[in-house]
Amino acid sequence: MDKELKRSIILDNYQNPYHRERHDDEEGYIKINSRNVSCIDNIDLYVKMKDDKIESISFDGEACVISISSTSIMSSLLEGKTIDEAIEIIKNYDNMIEEKDYDKDILEEALVYDDVARQPSRKKCATLTWHGLYKKLLELNEEK
Repeated sequence: MDKELKRSIILDNYQNPYHRERHDDEEGYIKINSRNVSCIDNIDLYVKMKDDKIESISFDGEACVISISSTSIMSSLLEGKTIDEAIEIIKNYDNMIEEKDYDKDILEEALVYDDVARQPSRKKCATLTWHGLYKKLLELNEEK
């Protein structure tokens, strides 16, 4: 993917993020707060599970371009996935960020962050909500 296309996807997901809505106090939603204490990034994820699948995932909060856009991409990518599928996608995304082996075929638009390792200070921005959701999905998997 060339740099201009990456930039375009990132900006589009920042300016017009998918699934940006609050679900405070709505029945069935799990709220996951992801916050970076070293900057303004503070995002709440709202995840609704049905059976073993992510039925709905949305978010709201204040954050930088990278955090908002990666959360937008994540929400679109993981909605409708089973817990196991979502965990596998998140592991691959994290491997990509850490410059380890990963399956690019399952990451779709998330591939725009394949070179974020060149800016180590942006790794946290690109993974903030992904790590928060990953931790919650592991907990839900243990409860099964």
